[in-house]
Amino acid sequence: MSNPTLEALPSPIVEVPPHPIWPTLGAAQKSALKARIRDLLKARDAVLVAHYYTDGDIQALAEESGGYVADSLDMARFGAESDARTLVVCGVRFMGETAKILNPEKQILMPDLRATCSLDEGCPVEAFSAFCDAHPDHSVVVYANTSAEVKARADWVVTSSIALPIVEHLSARGEKILWAPDKHLGRYIQRMTGTDMLLWNGACVVHDEFKSFALERLRQLHPDAAVLVHPESPAAIVDQADLVGSTTQLIKAVVEMPNQAFIIATDAGIFWKMHQLAPHKTLLPAPTAGEGATCESCARCPWMAMNSLQNLEQVLNSGDQEIHIDPAVRERAVIPIQRMLDFARAHGIGGKRN
Repeated sequence: MSNPTLEALPSPIVEVPPHPIWPTLGAAQKSALKARIRDLLKARDAVLVAHYYTDGDIQALAEESGGYVADSLDMARFGAESDARTLVVCGVRFMGETAKILNPEKQILMPDLRATCSLDEGCPVEAFSAFCDAHPDHSVVVYANTSAEVKARADWVVTSSIALPIVEHLSARGEKILWAPDKHLGRYIQRMTGTDMLLWNGACVVHDEFKSFALERLRQLHPDAAVLVHPESPAAIVDQADLVGSTTQLIKAVVEMPNQAFIIATDAGIFWKMHQLAPHKTLLPAPTAGEGATCESCARCPWMAMNSLQNLEQVLNSGDQEIHIDPAVRERAVIPIQRMLDFARAHGIGGKRN
């Protein structure tokens, strides 16, 4: 299916930050720091919510302190259900904004408010609104990796774990879809459902870098390894997958599939949870390297890397990295997010805590 609107849009230019360099901590220093953070969480009546792409130390601390590690759909659900007065969101900014949209009465803190997302940055609300206005006969479906302002312009918000069933639902009702911002995920959904979709021209700086020729070579070296791919990846990577799915679905596949080795095409932060649940399995990162690259796979989000134990302690002490959202924006943005959560509940999607 052709997509002239996608081709007509310029590729967004997103400045990628340098990887933050935090002081190396010895085992005793790290243990003491974690103990201080646990005390601060209790003092603030706070709970730690972390994404699978954050550092393993943060994921471990979230679970040890009564918090939660999940994909963005279950992060949103957990935040909405938690009784804690403060949510500390370790991830990227749109995750903190989603938590605030669903919990306006709670304090939402993040270790570093500069931690954004290339998909979010590449979909400014002014340009996106003009795109929507040019196609008023389309239902607007936006990926969770967008700003609160873009969500406020949408009819539906989706995550990678629920995008397919929601688009199938809308397609069955005869609706045409305007999709943003990830073109690779949009093309994958379009191909799987046959839905009439207009796609915004955005991409994740991590997933967009996977190299199909290098993946083919790695598969030849490990012929018994199953290839697991996140649908934000280019079509040439998706086409080589044994399974395509969200972060939660990829983790479940490592646990349940009989293969002893897996090639993983998503952010390498996911390996911590995979190793935790399937320590006997061999995990190989899908290659991002081209000729002359300094690593075989550099699949780490630079914004996720802004979350550290050190600045987590700082924000719990200071409370100065707080998410604020304009009430009028929040009032509009909560509608498509709640619509997604209601759909998930009605169809039994997600909710690994239940």
